[in-house]
Amino acid sequence: MNLREYRSEDCPRLMELFWDSVHGAACRDYTPAQLDAWASREMDGERWARTFSHHRTFVVEEGNEIWGFATLDGDYFDHLFVSSTAQRRGVATALADRVEQTAKEQGFSRISVHASLTARPFFEKRGYRMLKQQQVERFGERLTNFVMEKDL
Repeated sequence: MNLREYRSEDCPRLMELFWDSVHGAACRDYTPAQLDAWASREMDGERWARTFSHHRTFVVEEGNEIWGFATLDGDYFDHLFVSSTAQRRGVATALADRVEQTAKEQGFSRISVHASLTARPFFEKRGYRMLKQQQVERFGERLTNFVMEKDL
């Protein structure tokens, strides 16, 4: 397992992994309509490319296969997604460790995340505390997530 910085040629595969992760891992917590609103097949590649290049984006790969990615925007842990075929292999932990360490190296003493129903237990185990539950609207669907933070 190799953890590295994002490269621009990763974008299409990260977009596919995002869709796969949302529809694979979160299907027990959200309805099909909510999943489609969160991760549609019709994604804006230019927007994703800007996000990946403007944030600190980390990628885990094994051989030629990308297993997961995470993004950090200042002190905000913006994305953490792992392929459905690479779940339970330490990928999310490795990515979260790198994101938290990077935030700390950048001088932040605290990090926040908006965790899905699916991701909340993972972040709680890492010492994040819930500040509030919220409903976000995406394309007419309401999705529950949790604003959480952790002292670094």
